[in-house]
Amino acid sequence: MRIAFYGSSLLSSYWNGAATYYRGLLRDLAARGHRITFYEPDAFDRQKHRDIDPPPYAAVRVYPATPEAMRAVAAEAAQADVVVKASGVGVFDDELLAGVIAASRPEAIRIFWDVDAPATLAELARFPDHALHRAMPVLDLVLTYGGGPPVIAAYEGFGAARCIPIYNALDPDTHHPVPADPRFAADLAFLGNRLPDREARVEAFFLGAAVRLPDRSFLIGGNGWDTKAMPANVRHLGHVYTREHNAFNTTPRAVLNIARDSMAAVGFSPATRVFEAAGAGACLITDAWTGLDLFLREGEEVLVARDGRDVAEQMRALTPERARAVGTAARARITREHTYAHRGAEVDAILNEVRARKRERSVA
Repeated sequence: MRIAFYGSSLLSSYWNGAATYYRGLLRDLAARGHRITFYEPDAFDRQKHRDIDPPPYAAVRVYPATPEAMRAVAAEAAQADVVVKASGVGVFDDELLAGVIAASRPEAIRIFWDVDAPATLAELARFPDHALHRAMPVLDLVLTYGGGPPVIAAYEGFGAARCIPIYNALDPDTHHPVPADPRFAADLAFLGNRLPDREARVEAFFLGAAVRLPDRSFLIGGNGWDTKAMPANVRHLGHVYTREHNAFNTTPRAVLNIARDSMAAVGFSPATRVFEAAGAGACLITDAWTGLDLFLREGEEVLVARDGRDVAEQMRALTPERARAVGTAARARITREHTYAHRGAEVDAILNEVRARKRERSVA
């Protein structure tokens, strides 16, 4: 099928946590014969911070972040069999959603793909005139990258014909073990941008643990932390490009995952970082959230902490041998059950099912 995918960015992970997700899924869908065009705006300095070249699995159309350019690319939805508008494009989101729906052919599969379901659902509850409310009656699917039963129920309550979580996953070709890199040497490392609904949890889980373990070394990567006061044993790197993630995960004794407030509250929302770290064979410590056991087994494939004190206690007890055992088990589990080949097969089956159903209705 010809897929027109309107998202934040495929070429850059800069202030764009969905990049790895898009890359893994679209690469697999292209391998299954789908022809994909990805539309991304030239916004937020992402094009200055590209970390991949235009890939062979998708034609990438970078358009100026102007109303005129947005309308022009929205009109190209008329050429597609599947039209996807992702959440969080960042510029003209509402107008782009309306535009691609208006341009799409009646027989096309229309999808809203939500990469931040808790935030979107909060907006839908707060704003009765939200553009997505108006689009819901003509959408064939809402796909989300997390959320599980709570998100499905919420979207169906807002009138979605069908809501299906397509979880983050691992691309073993891009995230895998590599030799250690001295730049990322630390006892515990955390990678994530500074965001309002995660900062307090970073203070509690990461910085709080650093205060409790003054003799251990801590490393934080991501945008926005340069103005944050931190303990003396915490080193800040700034933005870490995707090509460096394997070494970032492989080098420290353990890496820490901290969900945003909304993701932790909803549950069933593993970040891409979980799969990247597991794919590299890292020993992952994560904050606790409902649904974790769908992906990794606590105590064997992942270590779980309820607060900063727990993180500190996990680190005090963590030997190099134990860290390697946890990382090895995590990599085996994720590779066996949670790769983008698994997710791509799921999406491919869904698309074929919806296309068949639409054809049946058209001849009935």
